[in-house]
Amino acid sequence: MVQSMTGFASRKGQGAGANWLWDLRSVNGKGLDLRLRLPDWIEGLEPLVRAELSRHLHRGNVSLSLRVARDAGDDALRVNPDALASVLASLAVVKAQADRQGVVLADASVAEVLALRGVLEQQAEGEEDTGPLRALLIEDLAPLIAAFQVSRQTEGTALAAVIAGQIETIATLTADAAVEAAARRESMAATLRDNLARVLENAEGADETRLAQELALLAVKSDVTEEIDRLTAHVAAARALLAAPGQVGRKLDFLMQEFNREANTLCSKAQSLALTRIGLDLKTVIDQMREQVQNVE
Repeated sequence: MVQSMTGFASRKGQGAGANWLWDLRSVNGKGLDLRLRLPDWIEGLEPLVRAELSRHLHRGNVSLSLRVARDAGDDALRVNPDALASVLASLAVVKAQADRQGVVLADASVAEVLALRGVLEQQAEGEEDTGPLRALLIEDLAPLIAAFQVSRQTEGTALAAVIAGQIETIATLTADAAVEAAARRESMAATLRDNLARVLENAEGADETRLAQELALLAVKSDVTEEIDRLTAHVAAARALLAAPGQVGRKLDFLMQEFNREANTLCSKAQSLALTRIGLDLKTVIDQMREQVQNVE
């Protein structure tokens, strides 16, 4: 099954006191180029994500972004021991001074102590254990990649249909070229015989054997049988690749170069308006097909 290098998938998830959003997309590329935008405070996440993507994807410019937000009211808090010690020491000094002066003070509650500035603080992201969150994210990455692959396969199915149609057009044009070449062959033979007769009539003492050899060489140089045979073989190879499993993009891309080479040679040897038109039509379809093949993984 042909798979396109163009694809898109997104996925939401939550757990470990956070919620997240994945965004995975790709366009065509010569190799596999991974561009990741991940939260750097989740330790060890990037190498795991990169390895997982590389295991499933082979070609394309792939961009993956991940946004992670903590659940509301679930921010990690901790007591600052230095601030607490300072507050308690200050309370002790105040209470001792009040006792000496005979002033009775109410005891401070735990909540009142925690409410004092600096005693209770939000834990920094880098100081918490992100292992559980990292594990959940890697687990959630698998269905994201699966959805992304489905997107690429869907695009690939449509792409294969377009390419298959272009292959059939090339096959039809190649058959037309064979018919035109056969018709041209008879007229060219007659033209060469007439030219040879005229040359011999107006070139006294000319070497008839040498003239015949030169005319035969011209006939060989204008023969397009090999080009048509190669185009026919390339059509068969393209059909086989389109039906083959695995990554066939590079092979199809190379085959397009061969198609283009034969079409160029056909045009240069045409010596016929009809055959030239067929050659130009071939070049147009081949160029259109080459653009589509660029998207095949």
